Amino acid sequence: MKVYYNSGCPVCKAGIEGQMEKDSSCEIQWNDVHKDNNLVSEVESDLEFVRKRLHVIDEKGELQVGFDAFLAIWFNSPQEVWKAKLFGIPGIRQLCQLLYNIFAAVLYKWNKAKKHW
Repeated sequence: MKVYYNSGCPVCKAGIEGQMEKDSSCEIQWNDVHKDNNLVSEVESDLEFVRKRLHVIDEKGELQVGFDAFLAIWFNSPQEVWKAKLFGIPGIRQLCQLLYNIFAAVLYKWNKAKKHW
């Protein structure tokens, strides 16, 4: 699995660093697009969109973006499989996707205003 995140955002950086400390049932490659902007070409996206939303290439080679990226990570974390199952339930998943997208948009604007990149 490959995770693409933005360490220029202090909230994102803290969340990913916390996730890095957890066990995983598969190998995870952590890719920081803030340190290497060229990594976005691996997910065929533009830099600003990867800064806005977490991207994951899951263990099947499929791209997951936003809340679905979290689900992919949680499904491969023995301590967090329960979260993936609960928040992956239809209806709950769609609500979480909506809330994630709203939070991500606000967080992105805050980071831009603070000139974190």
